[in-house]
Amino acid sequence: MSLIENSRAGFDYEIIETFEAGLELLGYEVKSLRAGHGSLKGAHVVARGGEAYLVGATIPAWQPANAPKSYDPERTRRLLLSRKQIAHVASAEGEKGLTIVPLKVYNNGRKLKLLIAIARGKKALDKRHSIRAREEKRRIERTLKTE
Repeated sequence: MSLIENSRAGFDYEIIETFEAGLELLGYEVKSLRAGHGSLKGAHVVARGGEAYLVGATIPAWQPANAPKSYDPERTRRLLLSRKQIAHVASAEGEKGLTIVPLKVYNNGRKLKLLIAIARGKKALDKRHSIRAREEKRRIERTLKTE
């Protein structure tokens, strides 16, 4: 079950490879995510110093009145990946035209996981093809439904 999703990622990027990563979160962030609050819009993953970080994701505190005054909802969060995965992500990040985007946050048992993807940005032409294919699929489903 997906708690929050990056709905634009599939449209803006061509997904090449996906990884499952753990998230290092505070308690009130976990409760907020389980309630479905938060956004991955505009977020990306960077690898620095042998570690991977989620940058630009917004996760508000569960109860803002009880959160510390210094709490930043857009703070950088560390990702829990193996060294081999971090090295793979870091090499992909250094490659021209590739980026690492978060796709969704979901439950895996009691733990929260983040699905990240190595992706290549789509050109405007590719986006038009995606829109055309989606519209064609909708049209076919509508005609099948009415028959």
